[in-house]
Amino acid sequence: MEKSFLKKLIQQRMLVLMSVPFVIWLFIFKYLPLWGWTIAFQKYKPALSFSQQKWVGFEHFKFLFQDERFLRVLRNTLAMSGINLVLGFVTAITFALLLNEVRIMAFKKFVQTISYLPHFISWVVAAGIIQTTLAPDGIINDILVGTGIIHKGSEILFLGIPHYFWGIFGASSVWKEVGWNTIVYLAAMTAIDPSQYEAADMDGAGRFRKMWNVTLPGIRPVIVVLLIMNIGNLMESGFEPQYLLGNGMNVDFSENIDIFVLKYGIEQSNYSLSIAAGMFKTVVSLILLTTANTIAKKTGEARLF
Repeated sequence: MEKSFLKKLIQQRMLVLMSVPFVIWLFIFKYLPLWGWTIAFQKYKPALSFSQQKWVGFEHFKFLFQDERFLRVLRNTLAMSGINLVLGFVTAITFALLLNEVRIMAFKKFVQTISYLPHFISWVVAAGIIQTTLAPDGIINDILVGTGIIHKGSEILFLGIPHYFWGIFGASSVWKEVGWNTIVYLAAMTAIDPSQYEAADMDGAGRFRKMWNVTLPGIRPVIVVLLIMNIGNLMESGFEPQYLLGNGMNVDFSENIDIFVLKYGIEQSNYSLSIAAGMFKTVVSLILLTTANTIAKKTGEARLF
């Protein structure tokens, strides 16, 4: 076993050499910083050396789970991540299926280009567009007034209503990323054997039947792998959209763990608390990723490892 492994390394030595810089980068920027997790167990003061720090054990973790603000931002993080996961998957797969059925190539490329563009807009610019659109004098309120749904003078301040924030965040994320997320599904569809579609035609299947019985099963391994990766990122609901679209009126629904770390950890020089919150997020993400991958393995689906 060991000899065959060494033999394979020698045979693929050029690939091994090419991967060395990336392994070094991974070690320096991803694994070496894990040393900083020790700060979560200290009452950290930057002016003191490592040996002079006061160790407090799990004190910061206990504080987190007894703090109503952290429990609130944990709820918000999971809710926004769940919304993003469901909407992102459904819209991206549906859009990819529809694009795959377009036969006029010029129109298909035009639609793809238009749908990709928001991805390349920074969240700073995107947040400005969203705020302008949802403002009391924005286009959404103009449409609502014009159609008689609301009366003139009773315009809605969408970003000022806390319960609206999750929906606004989900819709904004879909608008910005749906085109980009379809790329991998469209690429997977090109690998489906055309003879399967020909066989479906001979059986009298229509377009929707071919989508359901040929296209979706053909891209199922890709869907499962991406689902596993997204489940592993459930604790990562983002930072920029919440930070830019959030305000004092919707703070109870817009704050997530990243903003909590910034406001109550870094800005208040409570670095130990910020590390503890980040460590909790990483450990939970690892557990979710491993669990999802194990379930996929036991059910015979594609998996990451």
